[in-house]
Amino acid sequence: MRAQLGDHLVIESPVTGATRRDGEIVGLHHEDGTPPYDVRWSDTHEVTLVFPGRDAHVRHVEQGLGSAQEPQAPNPGDIGRRVAAERRRQGLSREETARRARMSPEYLAYLEERPADPTVATVINLAAALGISPAVLRGGGADLPPGQGQALLHPHLRDLGLDECRALLSTHGVGRIAVSTPEGPAVVPVNYEVVDDTIAFRTAPGSVPAAAVGTDVAFEVDHVDEAMSQGWSVLAVGPARVVAEPDAARRLAERAHSEPWPGGEREMWVSVRPTRLTGRRITPATE
Repeated sequence: MRAQLGDHLVIESPVTGATRRDGEIVGLHHEDGTPPYDVRWSDTHEVTLVFPGRDAHVRHVEQGLGSAQEPQAPNPGDIGRRVAAERRRQGLSREETARRARMSPEYLAYLEERPADPTVATVINLAAALGISPAVLRGGGADLPPGQGQALLHPHLRDLGLDECRALLSTHGVGRIAVSTPEGPAVVPVNYEVVDDTIAFRTAPGSVPAAAVGTDVAFEVDHVDEAMSQGWSVLAVGPARVVAEPDAARRLAERAHSEPWPGGEREMWVSVRPTRLTGRRITPATE
């Protein structure tokens, strides 16, 4: 018997064929995939060390980790991407997250790097380890605006200092630019970079973000922690200019962390050097 992480161990009657128990293999003890296995049972959600008997067989997932001789390129599923993004946002290592979720780091690596189909128990444990709900981990509410949860009983709203604002802007992300257009005011999201305290984003001539050029604009980023009903926002105000120098535009393109999410030809770089940078954070009054 050989198995990979993410496979299911099924124990059933050899006479009737009725399934008695099944669970997800979340830990291997031998590189060749031979028993024993760490199995999270679907009925109890507990993880136990299992030496399979004659009444057990392995139901393989369609895509697994592969062998050391046949490496596979990372191709994560939605849950894996959300797990990886959330633990990195919280500054958690893969090992610490796996410990909290009561699984092996190898299995967590499998979830983050392969299009896995984890059990409900695994999703619940991972969500608890990350301090979010299983629905959020599965992508529930992705099409709803953030902030629909209950407000804190005793919220504390405080202003952020310049260093905190700069740290929250970080190096890149998605923010919103507020501009005036011939049709009226508009606010649109853009992928941005921060270089030497200057915010830069890529767009196309004639687009709504391009209307920012030559005017003072407002640029905003924020984050809402739905589970904890808290969050922060940073607002930058300053003049927007086209990055006309070819070498400067090329350096921005080379340092960009990602292509613009909308796609298409967007080779016009616009920079915003803030003349005013402010922010606020909402936390429980006890923090």
